Amino acid sequence: MDHVWSHGPCTAEACREALAHSRPMKDSTIRTVLRRLEAKGYVIHELEGRTFIYRAAEGRENVAARAVKHIIDRFCDGSAEQLVMGMVDSNVLGRKDLERMARKIAQSRDSQRKSPAKAGARPSEKDNKR
Repeated sequence: MDHVWSHGPCTAEACREALAHSRPMKDSTIRTVLRRLEAKGYVIHELEGRTFIYRAAEGRENVAARAVKHIIDRFCDGSAEQLVMGMVDSNVLGRKDLERMARKIAQSRDSQRKSPAKAGARPSEKDNKR
């Protein structure tokens, strides 16, 4: 997936060649991997002549968010807080990470306050009286 996200649409052969130095695979193996990724919805392909051209079905961030959501649901009883606290306790997230997250949360709140319609928020009673 990393290669497809980084280099855009590519053939199975291009993927195999790009991965050869770190993960040598036979042609049939890379095709199997790409077929499985396609079955799971991570890549899609188009046909150029007789060649399959693979591209990412979703961006890296969307896939990562979906994977984390799955982990939260499966291992943390649906609690994102439980996941984050576990990462803090295990020193996966440090102080700088938490500060960056706090700034991002504050920015998100600020932008939601400035444009409630975009954020999907309901109009306030004050807005309804106008």
